[in-house]
Amino acid sequence: MPGLSLTFDERYRAIRSRDVRFDGQFVTAVRSTGIYCRPSCPARTPHERNVTFYSTSAAAHEAGYRACKRCLPEAAPGSPDWNLRGDIAGRAMRFIADGIVEREGVPGLARRLGYSSRQLGRILQAELGAGPLALARAHRAHTARMLLVGTDLSMTDVAFSAGFASIRQFNETVREVFSLAPTDLRLRRRSRVAAGHGEIDLALPHRTPHETAGVFAWMAARAVIGAEVATSTSFARTLRLAHGTAWFEVRSDGDTLRLRARLERLADLASLVARVRRLFDLDADSDAIDEALASHPELAASIADAPGVRVPGAADPHEMLIRAMVGQQITVAAARTALTTLTDELGERIEPIETADRLFPTMRAIADHGAEVLRGPAARIRAITGAARALADGELELTTGDDGAAQREALLAMPGIGPWTADYVRMRVIGDPDVLLPGDVAVRTGAARLGIPADPAGLTAWADRVAPWRSYLTAHLWRAVSAPLTPRKASS
Repeated sequence: MPGLSLTFDERYRAIRSRDVRFDGQFVTAVRSTGIYCRPSCPARTPHERNVTFYSTSAAAHEAGYRACKRCLPEAAPGSPDWNLRGDIAGRAMRFIADGIVEREGVPGLARRLGYSSRQLGRILQAELGAGPLALARAHRAHTARMLLVGTDLSMTDVAFSAGFASIRQFNETVREVFSLAPTDLRLRRRSRVAAGHGEIDLALPHRTPHETAGVFAWMAARAVIGAEVATSTSFARTLRLAHGTAWFEVRSDGDTLRLRARLERLADLASLVARVRRLFDLDADSDAIDEALASHPELAASIADAPGVRVPGAADPHEMLIRAMVGQQITVAAARTALTTLTDELGERIEPIETADRLFPTMRAIADHGAEVLRGPAARIRAITGAARALADGELELTTGDDGAAQREALLAMPGIGPWTADYVRMRVIGDPDVLLPGDVAVRTGAARLGIPADPAGLTAWADRVAPWRSYLTAHLWRAVSAPLTPRKASS
């Protein structure tokens, strides 16, 4: 159950049982000690009368509390609420995680959300207990802690990588949030990570279970040669970020996932981490999702066979739209071939990193030269290059912080974009957990194999019962095509 919908009693039961599943969904502030903790903190459970629950650490900071040195609540996975919620608060948190406040300030964040800075501040204060500056500051503190304990970067590099404007601001914020100097916080790390020269190597906190093998297999089937490399235990790619290019690799390391990265500018690190977390759906509440889906007999075997199935996100929203449009009505293998050719012909060459030596093409390059490279019906090619031109010219906006309904409407207004593409993009870019693709052939095939109605109308009606987790239903139906289970009789 998402953190913002929990009652006081439900939250208190979670901290009393030290339930790790709720880490990152809320924090517990204790008046008698002046600190706040994650729900699973091993310290003695405080008395109810001394407890205040906050949905964000920023709200606890604003109320005068400091982070617990024992459980380090900033090291918990992120809240699944920001994907589940499509309101202003949820959209703002996705933008903040991507570094919009650092790049464009609060006015830029407010403009993207369609409000004045003052209106946005009032909304976030009422919904989350903190304004946009405080929320961005808490995110910077989280990034700084991650770098201090996970890398050997100098204090100066940590400060500016985390988005602080000065060393003084960095020192003051870390001391205020953690009651420790940055140097003292670094001394608390449990182990040292050996990384290559110029590399950053970090652990990626996430909730379990996480069906890592399925995500890597998904990436491997779609990897664009030259820009992406995937194996059964890793995925790597190049990426264009706000301040320059980057390369990253996510790999499975026992029970953990690790991120190895090289960036042209360290200022892009926080944004990169946020994108990787969305790409691998690391903030999903897998226990809640699996419990809801497994309550239906048709899905129980699939959940038992693959607990923690995730819905892959998108590293770049604009690229995701082009990939979806290229992949319309053709096989995954054919789409991969077409996208590899597009990248080989129009992608920018870079200094080779591992086995990657190019970037996915810019929208301008696809708009101007895509027709020379793409193959297929002329109308589809015009649609792809037209969408790329609209994105390049700013006529079409596509971001992780979009309102889902507005994004869908804008996409459907574009020539050559139908419901499947618009909904698929919404699932991958926003991380909307409640998207069904009833027109998808593989989805319908998977439904039939699991004993679920396979016609679009019947599937749509049946899927209503698993809301708000229809994206995860879709993922299980895709999986059933390649890993079929014995169908169970559909319930009446």
